[in-house]
Amino acid sequence: MKMMEQELSRRDMLKVAGAAAIATTLGNHEVFAATKSPAALFSTEVGTGKNVMFLHGWTCDSHDWSWQLPFFENRYRVVAVDLRGHGRSQLMPPGAYTPADYVADIEAFIATRYPGQKFVLVGHSMGGQIAARVAAKRPDLVSAVVSVDGALGFSGAAAELFAKTTHDLNASDPGIVVPALFQLVYDRITEPAFKRWHARRVQGMPVHVVRESFGPLFFGDDQVGIEEGSATLCKSLTVPFYQMCRDPEQANRMRSWFSHPKSKVDVWTNTGHWIMQDRADDVNAAITAWIDTL
Repeated sequence: MKMMEQELSRRDMLKVAGAAAIATTLGNHEVFAATKSPAALFSTEVGTGKNVMFLHGWTCDSHDWSWQLPFFENRYRVVAVDLRGHGRSQLMPPGAYTPADYVADIEAFIATRYPGQKFVLVGHSMGGQIAARVAAKRPDLVSAVVSVDGALGFSGAAAELFAKTTHDLNASDPGIVVPALFQLVYDRITEPAFKRWHARRVQGMPVHVVRESFGPLFFGDDQVGIEEGSATLCKSLTVPFYQMCRDPEQANRMRSWFSHPKSKVDVWTNTGHWIMQDRADDVNAAITAWIDTL
């Protein structure tokens, strides 16, 4: 009973911390609707065959997939997208960077440019969560999802760090806060050049994009990154789902969440958060082998 009370107390504290962080970022509304107009997204398309779309993570852009594109473009029709406010895609005003906004952009992009077609969505970090959200909302647009250490399935302990990060992003310089956070998710094998690239890219981004995109992934009534919210979303999916993650406990939580027989969850070791950069050849082989079984 005492342990249960402690757990409930911890969850209550996280809700308060998360609500405070989100209120600071986006006001006092905890359910976030998409803005009216989709953003104009920069993308490249190369190759023929099965449709595959790459979605990068928070503060990144489609260059993150540079170690995948040549390999995949020889096998599939590959579209690599910059999300709104990132890379060369349209910069939207403040208040337009919720998960629903990112989902609406991908919906409109596929429906407009590729009417009647489906894509395998390959997403890293935030891109993995966006891909899962699109698959849940619009399975008619998605044939499968690959989540590369996607922002899904985190525990309450991780939520404490995310609440602090959301607060720090608003209280301090994101160009300092974000690289410090990234240092926690690199591996000993991560190349120093990758770390410097990631840090400099953040420092060149509009501050409101960096601040507003992070918190809603994990806090608010429609969050799907942590505990029950994440489980509910993943259990609702009807398409095959391949989750690649570095945390064995996270993988164990998530394995029972996917109903499609082709779905799977793998643990990846000896790598940092950018698995596709630290272990490019292994990732390329694993993803293409899975896609080819679908």
